[in-house]
This record gives sequence, structure tokens and C-alpha cells, in this order.
Amino acid sequence: MRFRITAMAGAVTLVFLLALALLAGKGLSPLLVRSVDGELRGALSSASAMVAEGKPIQARSGVTIRVLDTAGAPVDGLPPPGLRHDEVRVLKAGTPVKTDEGAAEGAKWRWLGSVVTAPDGSQRLVVAGAGLVGFASAAAGGSHWLLWVASVGALLAATATWLVVRSALRPVGRMRRAVQGLPHGERLDLPEAHDELRALAAEFNGLLSRQEDVSERLRRFTGDAAHELRSPVASIRVQAEVAVANPDPELAQETLADILAESERLSALLDGLLTLARSDAGEVPPAEPVELVTEARAAIARLPPGSPSARVSGVAGRSWAHAAPAEVELILNNLLRNACRYARAQIVVSVLASKATVRVVVDDDGPGIAPEHRDLVFDRFYRVADDRARTSGGTGLGLAMVSEAVRRRGGHVTVGESPEGGARFVVVWRKATGEPG
Repeated sequence: MRFRITAMAGAVTLVFLLALALLAGKGLSPLLVRSVDGELRGALSSASAMVAEGKPIQARSGVTIRVLDTAGAPVDGLPPPGLRHDEVRVLKAGTPVKTDEGAAEGAKWRWLGSVVTAPDGSQRLVVAGAGLVGFASAAAGGSHWLLWVASVGALLAATATWLVVRSALRPVGRMRRAVQGLPHGERLDLPEAHDELRALAAEFNGLLSRQEDVSERLRRFTGDAAHELRSPVASIRVQAEVAVANPDPELAQETLADILAESERLSALLDGLLTLARSDAGEVPPAEPVELVTEARAAIARLPPGSPSARVSGVAGRSWAHAAPAEVELILNNLLRNACRYARAQIVVSVLASKATVRVVVDDDGPGIAPEHRDLVFDRFYRVADDRARTSGGTGLGLAMVSEAVRRRGGHVTVGESPEGGARFVVVWRKATGEPG
């Protein structure tokens, strides 16, 4: 990470400085020309004043002053300056001129002129010129120097970035070493500064908490599953040993009935565990509109003989849930069988639809569920009483499967008290869009 940041910062700095160097190099020539023009303008102003007053021109270091007539012929007794007629016209207009010849053959010169009136009334063209010897080499040398400065500046910027990033990431390295040696159940100390490192430490502590919670739930679930599986297996083994030790036909028939009951309980337990395992793995059947009144009536029809009286309240064809038929069947079967275990005389299933949701309410007239247990009955293998599952024939997984099936469809399930004094289970689904009919 330090290398990537340093390389990126160095590259950006180098590109930026090189661009500045190139722009500055291109601006060197105009800058030097403006500097020469400034010198010429000062010398020309002084010389023009002297010519206008009829005084002799004083020489100026580095600048050549010539006095010409308006046609460009010298009137100062010196050789011709080598200015063409068109260049003379430009100089009379006050515009600078650059020539290829001057005092030194082959040298470039810069000229600036001004027309003044001599004391005798004649017009004179006063020109000031300076040689541009070494001008190109100076511009090229300045450009090269700027490129070297840009390269050195980028290198210094990369070095500074490396040092700054190393210093900035030092707390991250300490945090990494702290995580490596963090004991189970401990958390990282939060930095005093309210910055990104504190937020990172807090998020990591939250991740540790969630991970430990998942691990604890898995450990508890595995232990509970092993315990629940051990009970029917041990019962089947004991019954089989009794049948083998006592070959009495009447006792064997009773033993086989007990073995069958324990086998059915074991099969139901394994089916529940498999269903929850598939749900935990994310295996969710595709959703489709499911008509809840029809499904509730079908679930009541599946209740075993001798079950308490059950009825459905709702209008068929109006309550469509966003779910899967197999899920709705599992939920209604578990809720109704749970109600059958504890109901005294009747069970009422109400199907209610609103604009966005549909609800199934299952009421019974049994003993109900105490408030302190209502938030826990949907946990896996949770029992209100230790012998509840065994005496009622349940596995402790039915309500957990109901909660999981509803949750993965974006709904929820709650438990409360019914008007008859028993338990009330309320399942809420999202309403299906575009239902049939």
C-alpha cells in the first residue's frame, strides 16, 4: 500500500512538474525578448530626448544607438545598420524588429525605433539595438534546467510521501499486531482520536462480536442437535435390547410400537435439521403468489383425527402472499400442530389483507405462552419447560423453521395472547404483486 501510494504520488507530481517545466520553457523566449525590449525602450527614450535637444548621444553599455533619416540612411557618420526599407517602416511605427544581421555578422539583433524632430526641424529616426547572442542557448539551457528541477522535485515528493504514508500507517500496523495476539473474548482498545482508525477498530470489534455470536450459536445448536439425536437413538437401542432379551410376543409388539414412535420423532428431527441447514446455506425456493385462505383450509384438513375444532376466517382469492407454496405449507402445518398440542377445544385461523401485507393469525384456547418466553420460542431447541418437547411429541425446531421461512421472505412472526386466553401467532408476509385473477 505504501509503495502504491508513493508511486502514484510521485507519478502525479512528476507529470505536473514536467508540464510546468515545458510551459515555462516555452515562455522563456518571450520573457527574454521582453527583457531586451525593456532595455531598448529605456535607452531609446534617453537618446531621443538628446537628439531632440541637439545634444550628442551618450553611449550605453550593451545597447547600440543609431540616428537615421526617415529613409533609413545614417546621419550619424557611421556605417549603415543593415535595416531594410520594410523594417525601417515598421520601426517608424514604434514596433520592434528582429534582424539576422547587426554589428556582428550572422548575429540576431533586436531593434526599437522612434521618430523625433531635430532642432533644425528635420525628422530623424532614432533606433536602439541589442545583439541576441546566446539567446537560443539560454532558452534551451533554461528548459533543460527546469526539466531537471521537475525530476528532482518529483523524487523529493515521492520520498516525502513514503515517509508520511509510513508514519500514517504505523498505527494500522500496531492494530494488526494487536489483532494477531488478541485473546478470545477480548476487544481492541479504541484510539482516543475520533478518526478513521477509531472507526476501523470499532467496526472490527463489532465484527468480532458478531463472529463470536455466530460461533456460540453454532456451538449451542450443534450441542443441542447432538443431545436431541442421542435421546431417540438411545431409546430405540434400549427398546431393541429389551425385545431381544425378552422374546415375549406381547412385549415385542409394545416394544415395536415404541421403536416406531421414536423413529418417527427421530425422522422429524432430522427433517427439521435438514430444512434449517438448507435455509442457512441460502437455498431458497423461488417465490410466487400463494393464496393463504386456500392454504389454511388445506392445512386444517391435514390435521390428524381427534384434533380440536379448527376454522378459517377470511375470503378466498383476496389474500395473496409473496412466498413459496412449500414454505406456506410448512409454516401453517407447524403452527396448527403446535396449537393442537395445547388447545382445549378450538383453533381459529384468520387471514387478513392490507395494501402492502397479508397476515395469518392462529389463535387457540390453551394455556398460552408466558411473556418472558415469547421472544425465545423461535430459537432452535428452545423449550418453555424441559419436558415440553418430549411430552408433546415436538422436536423443538418447528417454530424455528417458521421464523426462518418467514424472515427470508422479508416478513416476520410474533407471538402474543389470544382473546380466548391461549397463544396467538401472527405471521406477516409481503403482499404479492400481480396475483392471479
